[in-house]
Amino acid sequence: MGPSVTAIAANHSSPPPRWAVWSAHLTTLVVLPSGLWRIAMALGRPAGYTTEGFRPFQTAEAKLSMVALSVVCELLAFLTIGLVRPWGDVVPRWIPLIGGRVVRPAAAIVPAALGALALTWLWSDLPWWWTYPHDDMTAVGALVVGILYQPLVLWGPLLGAVTFSYYRRHRRGRPIPPAERHLNAPTSSAGRRPVPSAAAAVSGSGRIRSGRRRRRGPGR
Repeated sequence: MGPSVTAIAANHSSPPPRWAVWSAHLTTLVVLPSGLWRIAMALGRPAGYTTEGFRPFQTAEAKLSMVALSVVCELLAFLTIGLVRPWGDVVPRWIPLIGGRVVRPAAAIVPAALGALALTWLWSDLPWWWTYPHDDMTAVGALVVGILYQPLVLWGPLLGAVTFSYYRRHRRGRPIPPAERHLNAPTSSAGRRPVPSAAAAVSGSGRIRSGRRRRRGPGR
Protein backbone atom coordinates (compact mmCIF):
# COMPACT_ATOMS: atom_id res chain seq x y z
CA MET A 1 0.00 0.00 0.00
CA GLY A 2 1.36 3.43 -0.95
CA PRO A 3 1.79 6.34 1.43
CA SER A 4 -1.31 8.23 2.48
CA VAL A 5 -2.12 11.72 1.25
CA THR A 6 -1.49 13.05 4.74
CA ALA A 7 1.97 11.48 4.83
CA ILE A 8 2.82 12.90 1.42
CA ALA A 9 1.72 16.39 2.48
CA ALA A 10 3.65 16.11 5.74
CA ASN A 11 6.84 15.47 3.79
CA HIS A 12 6.44 18.84 2.08
CA SER A 13 6.60 20.88 5.30
CA SER A 14 8.46 20.89 8.57
CA PRO A 15 6.67 20.80 11.95
CA PRO A 16 5.44 24.17 13.21
CA PRO A 17 7.49 25.86 15.93
CA ARG A 18 6.02 25.93 19.41
CA TRP A 19 5.52 29.71 19.37
CA ALA A 20 3.37 29.42 16.22
CA VAL A 21 1.21 26.72 17.83
CA TRP A 22 0.66 28.87 20.92
CA SER A 23 -0.08 31.94 18.79
CA ALA A 24 -2.64 30.04 16.72
CA HIS A 25 -4.51 28.87 19.81
CA LEU A 26 -4.26 32.30 21.41
CA THR A 27 -6.07 33.73 18.39
CA THR A 28 -9.23 31.85 19.36
CA LEU A 29 -9.08 33.45 22.82
CA VAL A 30 -8.61 37.08 21.83
CA VAL A 31 -12.01 37.16 20.10
CA LEU A 32 -13.82 35.43 22.96
CA PRO A 33 -14.42 38.34 25.40
CA SER A 34 -16.10 40.60 22.84
CA GLY A 35 -18.10 37.66 21.49
CA LEU A 36 -19.45 36.79 24.93
CA TRP A 37 -20.35 40.46 25.46
CA ARG A 38 -22.42 40.52 22.26
CA ILE A 39 -24.16 37.27 23.19
CA ALA A 40 -25.03 38.77 26.58
CA MET A 41 -26.65 41.67 24.74
CA ALA A 42 -28.56 39.24 22.53
CA LEU A 43 -29.90 37.61 25.69
CA GLY A 44 -31.33 40.95 26.83
CA ARG A 45 -28.56 42.28 29.04
CA PRO A 46 -27.74 46.00 28.59
CA ALA A 47 -24.03 45.11 28.99
CA GLY A 48 -22.94 48.67 29.72
CA TYR A 49 -25.49 50.61 27.67
CA THR A 50 -27.97 53.07 29.08
CA THR A 51 -31.65 52.24 28.80
CA GLU A 52 -32.06 54.51 25.79
CA GLY A 53 -28.79 53.41 24.20
CA PHE A 54 -29.71 49.73 24.50
CA ARG A 55 -33.07 50.13 22.77
CA PRO A 56 -31.78 49.61 19.17
CA PHE A 57 -30.29 46.26 20.19
CA GLN A 58 -33.57 44.80 21.43
CA THR A 59 -34.96 43.90 18.02
CA ALA A 60 -34.85 40.31 16.76
CA GLU A 61 -32.73 41.33 13.79
CA ALA A 62 -30.15 43.03 16.01
CA LYS A 63 -29.97 40.04 18.35
CA LEU A 64 -29.51 37.63 15.46
CA SER A 65 -26.78 39.74 13.92
CA MET A 66 -24.88 39.96 17.22
CA VAL A 67 -24.96 36.18 17.71
CA ALA A 68 -24.00 35.58 14.08
CA LEU A 69 -21.10 38.03 14.32
CA SER A 70 -19.79 36.34 17.45
CA VAL A 71 -19.98 32.87 15.89
CA VAL A 72 -18.36 33.97 12.61
CA CYS A 73 -15.50 35.71 14.42
CA GLU A 74 -14.80 32.63 16.50
CA LEU A 75 -14.89 30.34 13.46
CA LEU A 76 -12.53 32.61 11.53
CA ALA A 77 -10.16 32.66 14.48
CA PHE A 78 -10.37 28.87 14.71
CA LEU A 79 -9.20 28.57 11.09
CA THR A 80 -5.84 29.92 12.24
CA ILE A 81 -5.23 26.61 14.02
CA GLY A 82 -5.30 24.96 10.60
CA LEU A 83 -2.01 26.69 9.81
CA VAL A 84 -0.30 24.59 12.49
CA ARG A 85 -2.33 21.38 12.19
CA PRO A 86 -2.41 18.58 9.58
CA TRP A 87 -5.78 19.74 8.24
CA GLY A 88 -3.98 22.84 7.06
CA ASP A 89 -2.06 20.58 4.67
CA VAL A 90 -4.82 18.13 3.72
CA VAL A 91 -8.53 18.98 3.60
CA PRO A 92 -10.47 16.79 6.07
CA ARG A 93 -12.25 13.93 4.29
CA TRP A 94 -15.66 14.79 5.75
CA ILE A 95 -15.77 18.04 3.74
CA PRO A 96 -17.79 17.45 0.55
CA LEU A 97 -16.16 17.63 -2.89
CA ILE A 98 -12.68 18.67 -1.73
CA GLY A 99 -12.16 16.32 1.23
CA GLY A 100 -8.82 14.52 1.17
CA ARG A 101 -7.11 16.92 -1.24
CA VAL A 102 -3.73 18.43 -0.51
CA VAL A 103 -3.97 22.15 0.27
CA ARG A 104 -1.89 24.34 -2.00
CA PRO A 105 0.19 26.63 0.24
CA ALA A 106 -0.87 29.74 -1.69
CA ALA A 107 -4.54 28.89 -1.08
CA ALA A 108 -3.93 29.25 2.65
CA ILE A 109 -1.22 31.91 2.70
CA VAL A 110 -2.86 34.55 0.50
CA PRO A 111 -6.27 34.70 2.30
CA ALA A 112 -4.61 34.50 5.71
CA ALA A 113 -2.15 37.29 4.90
CA LEU A 114 -4.89 39.54 3.53
CA GLY A 115 -7.04 38.76 6.57
CA ALA A 116 -4.18 39.66 8.90
CA LEU A 117 -3.74 43.02 7.20
CA ALA A 118 -7.49 43.74 7.24
CA LEU A 119 -7.86 42.81 10.92
CA THR A 120 -4.85 44.87 11.93
CA TRP A 121 -6.31 47.90 10.17
CA LEU A 122 -9.87 47.27 11.44
CA TRP A 123 -8.96 47.17 15.13
CA SER A 124 -6.06 49.60 15.05
CA ASP A 125 -7.99 52.39 16.78
CA LEU A 126 -9.16 50.28 19.74
CA PRO A 127 -6.37 51.47 22.05
CA TRP A 128 -7.94 54.95 21.85
CA TRP A 129 -11.42 53.65 22.75
CA TRP A 130 -11.60 55.70 25.95
CA THR A 131 -10.74 58.95 24.18
CA TYR A 132 -13.96 58.80 22.12
CA PRO A 133 -17.34 59.88 23.49
CA HIS A 134 -19.80 57.08 24.36
CA ASP A 135 -22.98 58.95 25.18
CA ASP A 136 -25.12 55.82 24.86
CA MET A 137 -23.12 53.95 27.52
CA THR A 138 -22.59 54.37 31.23
CA ALA A 139 -19.15 55.34 32.49
CA VAL A 140 -18.53 51.87 33.92
CA GLY A 141 -19.95 50.27 30.78
CA ALA A 142 -17.59 52.20 28.51
CA LEU A 143 -14.65 51.18 30.69
CA VAL A 144 -15.57 47.47 30.75
CA VAL A 145 -16.46 47.24 27.06
CA GLY A 146 -13.17 48.89 26.14
CA ILE A 147 -11.29 46.30 28.18
CA LEU A 148 -13.22 43.43 26.59
CA TYR A 149 -12.44 44.65 23.08
CA GLN A 150 -8.72 45.38 23.60
CA PRO A 151 -7.60 41.77 22.89
CA LEU A 152 -8.86 42.17 19.32
CA VAL A 153 -5.84 44.38 18.66
CA LEU A 154 -3.74 41.22 18.76
CA TRP A 155 -5.88 39.28 16.26
CA GLY A 156 -4.27 40.62 13.10
CA PRO A 157 -0.64 40.45 14.29
CA LEU A 158 -1.10 36.93 15.66
CA LEU A 159 -2.64 35.73 12.41
CA GLY A 160 0.15 37.41 10.47
CA ALA A 161 2.85 35.73 12.57
CA VAL A 162 1.29 32.27 12.20
CA THR A 163 0.84 32.82 8.46
CA PHE A 164 4.50 33.78 8.11
CA SER A 165 5.49 30.61 9.97
CA TYR A 166 3.29 28.54 7.64
CA TYR A 167 4.90 30.21 4.62
CA ARG A 168 8.42 29.52 5.87
CA ARG A 169 7.69 25.88 6.62
CA HIS A 170 6.18 25.23 3.21
CA ARG A 171 8.88 27.18 1.42
CA ARG A 172 11.73 25.29 3.05
CA GLY A 173 10.12 21.87 3.39
CA ARG A 174 10.12 19.59 0.37
CA PRO A 175 10.52 15.85 -0.11
CA ILE A 176 14.13 14.80 -0.72
CA PRO A 177 14.48 12.67 -3.86
CA PRO A 178 16.12 9.26 -3.26
CA ALA A 179 19.05 10.23 -5.50
CA GLU A 180 19.84 13.20 -3.19
CA ARG A 181 19.41 11.52 0.17
CA HIS A 182 23.02 10.33 0.39
CA LEU A 183 24.15 13.90 -0.29
CA ASN A 184 22.14 15.16 2.68
CA ALA A 185 23.23 12.40 5.06
CA PRO A 186 25.01 13.73 8.17
CA THR A 187 28.79 13.33 8.25
CA SER A 188 30.89 12.00 11.10
CA SER A 189 33.41 14.01 13.06
CA ALA A 190 36.09 12.86 10.63
CA GLY A 191 34.11 14.25 7.69
CA ARG A 192 33.15 10.83 6.35
CA ARG A 193 29.73 9.68 5.25
CA PRO A 194 28.05 7.10 7.50
CA VAL A 195 28.90 3.47 6.75
CA PRO A 196 26.03 1.60 5.02
CA SER A 197 24.18 -0.99 7.02
CA ALA A 198 25.19 -4.64 6.89
CA ALA A 199 22.12 -5.57 4.86
CA ALA A 200 22.86 -2.86 2.31
CA ALA A 201 26.50 -3.94 2.08
CA VAL A 202 25.60 -7.59 1.53
CA SER A 203 23.01 -6.65 -1.06
CA GLY A 204 25.47 -4.42 -2.87
CA SER A 205 28.25 -6.99 -2.83
CA GLY A 206 25.83 -9.60 -4.15
CA ARG A 207 25.01 -7.36 -7.08
CA ILE A 208 28.73 -6.83 -7.80
CA ARG A 209 29.53 -10.55 -7.69
CA SER A 210 26.58 -11.45 -9.92
CA GLY A 211 27.72 -8.81 -12.39
CA ARG A 212 31.21 -10.27 -12.46
CA ARG A 213 29.83 -13.73 -13.13
CA ARG A 214 27.83 -12.38 -16.03
CA ARG A 215 30.93 -10.73 -17.46
CA ARG A 216 33.02 -13.91 -17.26
CA GLY A 217 30.41 -15.78 -19.32
CA PRO A 218 29.66 -19.54 -19.35
CA GLY A 219 32.38 -22.15 -19.15
CA ARG A 220 35.00 -19.80 -17.76
